[in-house]
Amino acid sequence: MASQKLYAGAKLREMRTRLGLTQKDFAAKLGVSLPYLNQMENNNRPVSTGVVLALAQEFGFDVTELSAGDAERIVTDMREALADPVFADAAPPLADLRLAASNAPALARAFLDLHRAYRQTHERLASLDEALGREDARAQPSPWEEVRDFFHYCDNYIDAVDRAAERFACPAGERIDPAWRARGVLGDAGIAVDIQDARELRDFDGPAHRLVLSRHSAPATQTFQMLHQVALLTQGDLLDATLDFARFRSDQARAIARIGLANYFAGAALLPYGPFLRAAQATRHDLERLADQFGASIEQVAHRLSTLQRPGNKGVPFFFVRVDQAGTITKRHSATRLQFARFGGACPLWNVHRAFETPGRFLRQLAETPDGVRYFCLARDVSKSGGSWGAPVRRFAIGLGCEVAHAGQIVYADDLDISRDAAFEPIGISCRICDRKACHQRAVPPLERRLRVDHDHRGILPYEIAD
Repeated sequence: MASQKLYAGAKLREMRTRLGLTQKDFAAKLGVSLPYLNQMENNNRPVSTGVVLALAQEFGFDVTELSAGDAERIVTDMREALADPVFADAAPPLADLRLAASNAPALARAFLDLHRAYRQTHERLASLDEALGREDARAQPSPWEEVRDFFHYCDNYIDAVDRAAERFACPAGERIDPAWRARGVLGDAGIAVDIQDARELRDFDGPAHRLVLSRHSAPATQTFQMLHQVALLTQGDLLDATLDFARFRSDQARAIARIGLANYFAGAALLPYGPFLRAAQATRHDLERLADQFGASIEQVAHRLSTLQRPGNKGVPFFFVRVDQAGTITKRHSATRLQFARFGGACPLWNVHRAFETPGRFLRQLAETPDGVRYFCLARDVSKSGGSWGAPVRRFAIGLGCEVAHAGQIVYADDLDISRDAAFEPIGISCRICDRKACHQRAVPPLERRLRVDHDHRGILPYEIAD
């Protein structure tokens, strides 16, 4: 079977612009003619093998970055947006979406921003939001969604912050105890760390030079919160530079992103890139062994595995998701082709929803999405006690997975028969953009398909999806 042609015009233009080269100079360094480069940059020609090698040899470019990446995410997001009933039968074919994502990613993102603004306006009208009628009630992406999308399109890997955290955790090249290291840095700054019977996870009193942590939190959580405070106190310039680069629309989004970046630093310091990647490979991604080795929680380990995408030293590309009991996605990151619904819950056929039924156990699943891509999925509940009688319990489940091609590197997949087609369960992203005809859990019809209704016949669904 012929290999798939690689069209990466937007990536080539972006790289040339970043290097400050003209098309003529760039073509000369790649060893191709100016017209040939122009055709590749406009996706009229695929990127040749010779150009791929030249990019690696001449510029040290990680050629894996030429693969779909952002384009596939944008296509998935546009398909979901275009499944909105407002577009009715006006949705363009998939080939057009791929062209837009590859050739005009900025325009595609502008469309997604516009659709998000429409949805928020519609939701305000539907719920009689009290903000209606105020002068500042114009439709804008919510700060939370804007920050979520920032991390989403960075593959949840922020290189400068990740490397700073690794230097902090391994000051002499070897990892040291992160709790000890954090206490030392805070102590040098004159800040006392107190563990008290407090409800808040972390309470920093700047004038009193005191950081209070809750004794009800697990040790891994206490360490994480100390590292978070270290990030805010010692990495301010780095966090601000990253926020300036992101160019958020509002001060609220910037403030939320600052928390997200401090959390990123804390997670990367608790589980520093080099030592953690080597341990993950040595244990074949055994979450419990990694949690014990690094003094982290299962959720922290699973989340960190989804961020190991450093150019030139990447780990297995994982997706990571956390859901609540209602199926609402509260965290989502993906270094794979699997993308999550931007609005609403995840597919009910996914094993992450069953994890609440089997607390403390790992659930395994072989799954196939409608595009034919197959995945190994792992799920487990990570419910969090309130710490006392009558205190509310926060109930969540996490899902971690990778494309089945990487299953050999995952200890949990050892006895699964990945060669058997029937072993793979059909899952989707969102009912509105899933065209599976025989799904017994379908909530709404797919908007891109015609329906056939027979008043004299009733199957699982009150309609049939026409071919």
